[in-house]
Amino acid sequence: MSNYKCNSVGIIGAGIQGVCIGLQLIKKGIPVTIFDKNDPGSMSSYGNAGHFSPYAVVQLNRPDVIYDIPKMLLSSYGPLALKWNYIPKMIPWILKYLKSSTKKSMMHTTKYMHQILDLSLDAYDEILSEIDTSNLVERKGIIYIWTNKNIKSRKMEIKIRNDLGIKQRLLTKEEVLDLEPNLNPVFDAGVIYDYAYHARDPKEITKKLFELFLNSGGKFKKEEVLSVEQTKYNQTQVKTNSEKFNFEKIVLACGAFSKKLTDQLGENIPLDTERGYHVHYKDMDHLLKRPVIFLDRGFGMTPMNQGLRAVGTVELGGFDNPISKKRIDYIDKCAKELLPQLGDFQDEWLGFRPTLPDFLPVMGPSKNHKNVFYCFGHHHLGWTLGPISGKIVSGMIAGENTNLDLDPYSSKRFN
Repeated sequence: MSNYKCNSVGIIGAGIQGVCIGLQLIKKGIPVTIFDKNDPGSMSSYGNAGHFSPYAVVQLNRPDVIYDIPKMLLSSYGPLALKWNYIPKMIPWILKYLKSSTKKSMMHTTKYMHQILDLSLDAYDEILSEIDTSNLVERKGIIYIWTNKNIKSRKMEIKIRNDLGIKQRLLTKEEVLDLEPNLNPVFDAGVIYDYAYHARDPKEITKKLFELFLNSGGKFKKEEVLSVEQTKYNQTQVKTNSEKFNFEKIVLACGAFSKKLTDQLGENIPLDTERGYHVHYKDMDHLLKRPVIFLDRGFGMTPMNQGLRAVGTVELGGFDNPISKKRIDYIDKCAKELLPQLGDFQDEWLGFRPTLPDFLPVMGPSKNHKNVFYCFGHHHLGWTLGPISGKIVSGMIAGENTNLDLDPYSSKRFN
């Protein structure tokens, strides 16, 4: 531990990452102000699948997925879609993604996702013990199911997790149906992570953590941040649409929206957005006891307080394209394939997952400005990794020592 004490921090972004970093810094006695033009937890932290997924170490940068991409893109009934008008902008990202989809890169990503995922539930348990989570968290495990069509990929994932010592219990089709009798048996087998759990309302949890942050002395400015810069060796400045604020250090934790600010700082980080969708089937959450993910379809369902939430698909298309009816129809179709008893869905939502081509987050100081810190790019696992990222990044800001290898998360890897 160092005896250095940071005098103030500004955090851009009031999602699960920003709120958790803020909470950890306040615990260290460091004054914090969070900035966001939206209400805390109203963006990706609201719309995600709500899973706490410590086992999800194998990411999408892998040779077997690359091989399937053309097939997925040509099928309108597939888990991946491209907005064709966005392709020219995506080309640099796509090239880096292809380059990082070798077996060696895949195993590098897996190793360093495991390093943080392995600590994620303990970090959550610690932080959830400080708020009232009644009717907000259910500890019944999470099930993944699949058909034998891509069995080679499934076997590879199971082996990688076994080698890392991740607890998993393989299930036959019958064992899945014993646990979830309402499922239509259109799958061949599955796996359950008994120790995993899920949120019944991710937005409400984020809101409660944010209230804890305020009650502990944190500040919030509901303003749009236009620019950030390091003005002196020990001073940074946040410029909003109304005024300028000075801090010793700042953290960019605004998910997919972080790129605008990192570009201003002269750091070319290949951050892009995966557009993710969800719909709710009201009063249908009783049909499942726990989340079920159908790997062949790239989609899942979670019983939540708003109803049964069906989420999924990866659409590459930036911020400006409108919501895609085709993607919503796809999720609806997948949900009804597994639960034919579902009626009409009630609402539809589009959110933006911040994704880097090697599927590792960026956590740590900016390459050019040592007092500007990054915490974004957690793709599908932002919800799971909020509290552990909060611990890691707040520790870096406070100058504490760690036994974790944090180099793989540095933005320097892209430059």
